Amino acid sequence: MRGRPSLPHLPSRPTWRCQACGIAWPCSAAKLRLLAEYRHDRLALLVYLATLQAEAGEQLTGLDPARLAERFLAWARARG
Repeated sequence: MRGRPSLPHLPSRPTWRCQACGIAWPCSAAKLRLLAEYRHDRLALLVYLATLQAEAGEQLTGLDPARLAERFLAWARARG
């Protein structure tokens, strides 16, 4: 007997919660996938995330912009 297929760790708009695990997106699994996918182009990752942050900011009107920046961008910046 097969289990049901797992959902991808993508944002569910307009709530910006993960489709797979239900926590605030980007969840840990999404972060790992994005870091792997963009491992050779961190700048492109940051541009992509900034675009999504702007979209989320329009839909999540009650959130502080600084918290959105932390949620969407801070983890993706290069260390060191």
